[in-house]
Amino acid sequence: MFANIGSTEIIIVCLIIIFLFGAKKIPEFIRGVGEAIKEFRKASKD
Repeated sequence: MFANIGSTEIIIVCLIIIFLFGAKKIPEFIRGVGEAIKEFRKASKD
């Protein structure tokens, strides 16, 4: 599904995210995503 996404597209998406959320909000967003993944893995093990 994501096989034909190049590095240029990834860079453009990252720049759009930085523009929309601001550089200060991104670490909080990434932390939230990491915690959600951690909870999902824990729930799938149980």
